[in-house]
Amino acid sequence: MAQHRGVGGRLLTRNGNDWTERYPLYALKVKSCLIDGEITVCDGKGLAVFDLLRHGSRIKTEAVLFAFDLLELDGEDLRPTPIEARKRRLAQIVRKASTGLHLCEHLHGDGTEIFEHACKLGCEGIVSKRVGSRYVSGRTDSWIKVKNLAAPAVIREREEDRGKKRWR
Repeated sequence: MAQHRGVGGRLLTRNGNDWTERYPLYALKVKSCLIDGEITVCDGKGLAVFDLLRHGSRIKTEAVLFAFDLLELDGEDLRPTPIEARKRRLAQIVRKASTGLHLCEHLHGDGTEIFEHACKLGCEGIVSKRVGSRYVSGRTDSWIKVKNLAAPAVIREREEDRGKKRWR
């Protein structure tokens, strides 16, 4: 989550770790906002490569926050608002932002076809969100994440999980 208040901001991981010092912050022209997104470093093809986040000297200069969703804007709780309205408002904010913040565009179409294309590109997977869905923390039937089992990040995650199970 990227939290912006006044002139400053904070980057918080899913587990609540504050990573503000690790990554460059971006300037936003809003009083406050809360953005759901993911920090990554992209390769030459523009694909997210999470190993570059973990083991790279270019992290601070090349890390980008891909913004997925907007939960709060200037004190207004947007979580009950449908996803398409939140994305429109998020796009307006991101267009006016400095470098380091990009909008994660959404596609409309057949989920299977989009997933197949994402796999061919080498993406980690896709998240499908039902039109009209509200923001809910945690798992929901309105949002479905499908992973590309051949993606390097997914393979690494699977291997790390196996290693943890061996040591338990």
